[in-house]
Amino acid sequence: MQKLSVSIIGTRGYPSYYGGFETAVRHLAPFLCDAGWDVTVYGRAGANSPDDPDRDPRVGSRLTRGVESRSMSTLTFGLTASIDAAFRRRPSVALVMNVANGFYLPMLRASRIPTLVNVDGIEWDREKWGQAAKRMFRAGARLTAQHATELVFDARAIRDRWERDFGRSGTFIPYGGTAPGELSPPMGLTSGEYVLVVARFVPENTVPEFLRAVESIARDSPVVIVGSTGYGGELDEYAQRLDAEHSNVHWLGHVRDDGLLFALLQHAGVYFHGHSVGGTNPALVQAMACGAPVVARDTVYNREVLEQNALFVKPDPESIASGITELMRDPVRREAFREGVRRRSQREYTWDLVCERYEATLRRLAAGS
Repeated sequence: MQKLSVSIIGTRGYPSYYGGFETAVRHLAPFLCDAGWDVTVYGRAGANSPDDPDRDPRVGSRLTRGVESRSMSTLTFGLTASIDAAFRRRPSVALVMNVANGFYLPMLRASRIPTLVNVDGIEWDREKWGQAAKRMFRAGARLTAQHATELVFDARAIRDRWERDFGRSGTFIPYGGTAPGELSPPMGLTSGEYVLVVARFVPENTVPEFLRAVESIARDSPVVIVGSTGYGGELDEYAQRLDAEHSNVHWLGHVRDDGLLFALLQHAGVYFHGHSVGGTNPALVQAMACGAPVVARDTVYNREVLEQNALFVKPDPESIASGITELMRDPVRREAFREGVRRRSQREYTWDLVCERYEATLRRLAAGS
């Protein structure tokens, strides 16, 4: 009997450490191999290392060409990967990440390849994109709604939005977190006595407001900042200046080392989560798995994931600084939040549960084809 095959389109490749999609694929691709699938992950040259010790040799990597730029990379690499999948690989099913690749779903559909599309967040609401990019994402979403065989939503609130805007529902599959064992406090920090943020430096992640709040927070507690724009610019320069001018501020940029990141999360006194327009955010789910007490921007998505196990604040520097300082001074409440997010993580947001849901949905689509 021929093996079922899946092509994964829309990430930077395998294994890659760039963002949420890449994290999901690092867990999902080996899981699918264990379940008997032939797995191919499309990617970009230079985005992952063939010598990575965490690479599973059973997972096939296929590199295609594209334009490496902020505005064109997703579209161009998605196009070449979709052409290759439709006319050369012809898998049993394609897992497509991001509605920007919705433009290519008619081609996959014409090749009789069923598609499971993870729609990600509401990209056309993101401040980082200009009007042309927002129109492109909205158009890609409309085509996704018309041509995808099945949709995946990483948050129920995202599914509700798609039902309202496009008349399409689908499968809820969030992100997972890895619960580490007991780790030592990193970087000479004292457990429970520092504030941590982990975020890509874009406005909708409340990074500008958090950085302005840092000067107030750092008077009482060390602040560790993980993240960058990836392209340089004002926010990177601001974080670098805070690091240089304040002995209590440590900007690490992008952290690829999961061991360091997990230790930072496990021992944080408060983790600030400012993401506003995604769904279930991978960084938040990982913080929960590590038991980090959370101060979060008050959004429907963050409340869905955290329920009552966090302190929610408005997205302005004063509210952020006040909320973080309040929680840092309340060890009893912080411990209650630690236990609450750990329990919720184990119940709803494990990688085993996530991968099982993806595998079952892919298998159903392949059988239906």
